[in-house]
Amino acid sequence: MNLFANKALTGILTGIVVAFFVTFGGWAGLLWLLLFTVIGGVVGAQLDGRVDLASIIGNGTGRSSS
Repeated sequence: MNLFANKALTGILTGIVVAFFVTFGGWAGLLWLLLFTVIGGVVGAQLDGRVDLASIIGNGTGRSSS
């Protein structure tokens, strides 16, 4: 199994690594870890085509997608 073929998993792992280097522990470190992990997972899922952020963000602006 190629772990780097799944961009969502790669994004999550990258988020964990970035959070680790941004801060080194404590409750703030846990919050940074969760934040960067979620961001990495969402970006990876977007790149995998599992989610469409343009339609999600577009629905929040009140514009019609027609």
